[in-house]
Amino acid sequence: MGKKTQPPLLLLLFLSGLVHCSATFVFWTANVEISFVNSYNETEEKYCECGLYGRNSLRTRAFGIVTLPVGDPKGCGPDPVYNRNETSPPWIALVKRGNCTFGEKINAAKRLGAAAVVVYNVDGSGNSTTHMAHSDADEIVAIMIGNTQGMEIVRLVKNGIDVQMIISEGMAHGPWMDTYWLYFLSIAFFIVTAASIAYFVFISANRLYNMSMSKRNEKRLKSEAKKAIKRLQVRTLKRGDEETSSDSSMCAVCIESYKVGDVVTVLTCDHIFHKTCIEPWLLERRTCPMCKCDILKALGVEDDRKESFSAESPPDVTVITVTGDALYEVPLTDPGSLDPERQQHRYDNRAFEEDSEAARG
Repeated sequence: MGKKTQPPLLLLLFLSGLVHCSATFVFWTANVEISFVNSYNETEEKYCECGLYGRNSLRTRAFGIVTLPVGDPKGCGPDPVYNRNETSPPWIALVKRGNCTFGEKINAAKRLGAAAVVVYNVDGSGNSTTHMAHSDADEIVAIMIGNTQGMEIVRLVKNGIDVQMIISEGMAHGPWMDTYWLYFLSIAFFIVTAASIAYFVFISANRLYNMSMSKRNEKRLKSEAKKAIKRLQVRTLKRGDEETSSDSSMCAVCIESYKVGDVVTVLTCDHIFHKTCIEPWLLERRTCPMCKCDILKALGVEDDRKESFSAESPPDVTVITVTGDALYEVPLTDPGSLDPERQQHRYDNRAFEEDSEAARG
């Protein structure tokens, strides 16, 4: 039973592992909102869901003034110089991708008190982003934006404009959130459920069928046992019988000695038992308690039952016999028709004789 249930369990384990693995590919977008005062002394605001949180980033809200590193825009080195520190108002470092790892860029800004780090992609990449991995730099908000958005903010900052940035959590994305992936999971769940139900129905139906066949077979055997019991010899013990005169003679079923007047049943193996003791035993077991002799086989009850299915006579089979100079048709089921003179068909045997002589040489 345990081996039969392995395929559904393995399929469930496979699906659960598949869902678990897909969770590692989930990524979260970031909402990026910037605001600044333009040359016309008007406040402009821009909003887009164009950021992508790093794998080890905090997914919390962060805000501050956008600050560029002095000199190298990529923010590499042991101590990149920013024009702000921990005592400054909240600020966000904006650095370019390249030259060093994401972790080094993020840690350099984090040591100087940045509220968040925004990495913009390399030149020529448009607005594409990647899922940054920075396991050595956590406990800070770190996102990546496209090169186009990044360069636009860099131009504003280099023109002396203070750019306020607010980063907030966007939407989760991944294979398991894709529409087709949901369809696949739904279909897989339906298939597993349907297979489990079908397997349960099959096992239940098979068990019920086996129980039904067992009961039917037991009922048939009891019916045959009743017929066999009726054919057994039944005696009433009298004074002087060997069974009543010996204390060692006793019924093997009830373990009591025989007495005058007891009604006993003699089995086909010549063993004797009380009639009231042996009949219930034979109905259930159909064998002698002492020698295990099968009364159904001994009395031919099973053989009679098998013969009842073949009551029709076998079909006529015709053979051809060779006698003398001719061939005759003889029905096999008609033993009285062996006389060739009584046959209706006669075949010329001369060709057969010529072949026989040629074979003898």
